[in-house]
Amino acid sequence: MSELNSILQRNAEWARAKVGNDPDYFTRLSAGQSPDLLWIGCSDSRVPASAITGLEPGQVFVHRNIANLAYPADLNCMSVLQYAVEALKVRHIVVCGHYGCGGIKAALKGAPQGPIDYWREPIRQLVREERDHLATLADDEERVNYLCEENVRVQLRNIARSPVMRGARERGQAVTLHGWIFSLSDGHLRDLKYDTADLLD
Repeated sequence: MSELNSILQRNAEWARAKVGNDPDYFTRLSAGQSPDLLWIGCSDSRVPASAITGLEPGQVFVHRNIANLAYPADLNCMSVLQYAVEALKVRHIVVCGHYGCGGIKAALKGAPQGPIDYWREPIRQLVREERDHLATLADDEERVNYLCEENVRVQLRNIARSPVMRGARERGQAVTLHGWIFSLSDGHLRDLKYDTADLLD
């Protein structure tokens, strides 16, 4: 319980520091949000969106799940996407994976692990589709990292083809899709430079 109490204490210190530097900080924050960016990332505790981007509360709308999936059957993710695009009017959507993703590793191994297997099925499908290319790679680390990048592309394609994004295009609403990858070994984000037009083919 002392660990949780220390979190509450750090929160109180953070709040005091914010008000000390900017007395109106929480007044503005409580007035509403208008982020330009929707972030779809992995639940991994080492890759929190605000921390690794240096953004403040209110600047990024976040959805996180195991292996940063965005597939049409996930009503949670699709609802976040709809709210971000239609209500918040975000201008950018980032799908961010990270090298060494545990969800990707587990899907590559293929060993059954229970209910989470249903969640990982889209990644297992990706493993099957990429089997020939994966066989040409040197080792499991290289295979995992290749799949981490490809998984970002697949999730971007799912978003690009979604009814929400189709509606945005029909309305002429400018929303740009970005695929990024985070390296735990050096803390850097990298733009994978996927072309939105290619995602719609």
